[in-house]
Amino acid sequence: MGWRARLLGALLLACGALSATASPISAPGDYRLSLQHGGLTRHYLLHVPRSLPPGQPAPLLLALHGGGGHMELQADDAKYGLISKSEQAGFIAVFPNGSSAFPGGRLATWNAGNCCGRARDQGVDDVGFVRAVVADVQARLPVDARRIYATGMSNGAMMAQRLACEAADLFSGIAAVAGTDNTQQCSPARPIAVLLIHARDDDHVLFGGGAGPQAFRDRSQVTEFRSVPATLAGWIARNACQAQASRVLERPGAYCDRYAACRGGAAVQLCVTDSGGHAWPGGGTVRRAKGAPSQALSANEVMWEFFSRTEAAAQPATPAK
Repeated sequence: MGWRARLLGALLLACGALSATASPISAPGDYRLSLQHGGLTRHYLLHVPRSLPPGQPAPLLLALHGGGGHMELQADDAKYGLISKSEQAGFIAVFPNGSSAFPGGRLATWNAGNCCGRARDQGVDDVGFVRAVVADVQARLPVDARRIYATGMSNGAMMAQRLACEAADLFSGIAAVAGTDNTQQCSPARPIAVLLIHARDDDHVLFGGGAGPQAFRDRSQVTEFRSVPATLAGWIARNACQAQASRVLERPGAYCDRYAACRGGAAVQLCVTDSGGHAWPGGGTVRRAKGAPSQALSANEVMWEFFSRTEAAAQPATPAK
């Protein structure tokens, strides 16, 4: 059954959760939820996996759509596979919607600092909105506060990095796909695990920096994006990691380098694909994207393995008996 069909099937159950008071959720499924923040009615989708043990605190992953996208697009399993990964790994998946001028929430953007579009230009408090979303989910479901993560595509990846800068007290790690750090300032409250995934031939957010010719027709909607190497160097410095990386994955068309020995066990990792352009590696083709995503690695598999390894590294050693 597709996402839309499952969502429609859950609407009656979700309707009771649209009030100002968060209603507990006790059944797996898909929910469309709303809350008030910053004088606006904001929306998000919530997927509770069938594999989640009842009453047990679960990891939570927020997935932020790209600029000009919307929450239903990021939740489309055929394109991003995050619903399937939620079922397989047992985490709660949350898909917030960015700021949009349209009643249906389409063509939405995130205020990630220097990018993008309406959200940036109107100074929308998206950090506050995301905090409110997490609090709303926590009021409905048992969430493991030590395992709250964010990921995003493009403008959503930039927003995930702003969350790493301004909400490291809440998030333990982020994974940014096809988007660099474009914050105006960044001083995380504590070290935070950061995974960067980028294609060398990205024609929207260029690997070497700048706004690519395919970024947007109206270049005022974007910015001259920071490069992948500069973004990586910034996170290595903030986490005080060793400068020498370890190659943790290498295969035809892709590699991953991990920078460890960071403060608090908060590693930094860069995964690069040779091809795939501005897309989600391992995912399906999105209509607005040029070409097919790289299949040399799966962003979802790499992401969850990174979060799991970082979590293990941050655990205190068990005393010897």
